[in-house]
Order: sequence, then structure tokens, then C-alpha cells
Amino acid sequence: MEYEIVNLRDCPERREEAAAWFHGKWGIPLQAYLDSMAQCLAGGDPVPQWYLAMAGGRIAGGLGVIENDFHDRKDLTPNVCAVYVEEDCRRRGIAGALLGHAVRDMADQGVSTLYLLTDHTSFYERYGWEFFCMAQGDGEDRLSRMYVHRIKGEVL
Repeated sequence: MEYEIVNLRDCPERREEAAAWFHGKWGIPLQAYLDSMAQCLAGGDPVPQWYLAMAGGRIAGGLGVIENDFHDRKDLTPNVCAVYVEEDCRRRGIAGALLGHAVRDMADQGVSTLYLLTDHTSFYERYGWEFFCMAQGDGEDRLSRMYVHRIKGEVL
């Protein structure tokens, strides 16, 4: 499967489509995505950012980088969020390509450390992420795993 990773800021015409796609996957209010994407497109700050994997004219996957992904560790910022790849597109390296692209793009903008909250226990390690701590997701009963990714040479 051929796909291309794109920055939303380079294709602002996809804002409504991307917001609807993420809303459909995660159930976060559509307006929250539209607002975050508008802030991304306005520029000036490196966060938030949104990334899409496009395949055959459709969104095959995507993720964002936001200040806080709905958890109690407000000091651990910014966060990769909303990582999702369509089921029929999985196991083709799209998630890894999205994560790598986001890490490099954020580093180019001066952000060398990223965090990610997840319930996965081994997926992100294969892409250079390290378990950091447990964190409480907003409205969640159980703790979730917080991962960190640092560009080599950077220290917290």
C-alpha cells in the first residue's frame, strides 16, 4: 500500500475532513478537533500539530500533538494524541511512519521531548518510546502508561 505522511498545516483544505475523521475514531467533540486544527493552521507555536497518512485519496491514519491528552500530569507536555490507523491499513508501518514523522517535525520546531498516554504495553517501544510513569486519564478509573520520546542527547 502506497501512502504519504502530510502535515495538516501544509494541506489546510483537509481540516474539516480530518476533524471529522478523528472525531469518528475517538468520540471527542468535533468542535475540539476543529479548534485545535485551526490553532495549528494559524501557526506561530509548534503545538498543536496534526499529521495524516493519506492512501488512495483517503485518510489511512493520523495523530496529533497537543499540550495535554486528558490526563493529570499537566507537567508532561506536549503529548502525542489520537494515534489511529484504519484496520485495513494496519501492519504496513503507517503508525511507525506517523510517529517518526511527528517526532522529527516537532524536533525541527524545537520540541525534543514528547509524551504519550496509552493502554498499550509494548507497541510504542519499537518506535523509540520509553515507559516513563503511570498517569491518571481524565474520567478514567485505572491508571494508564505514560511514554516519553526524547531526541538523542536531550535530558529532562
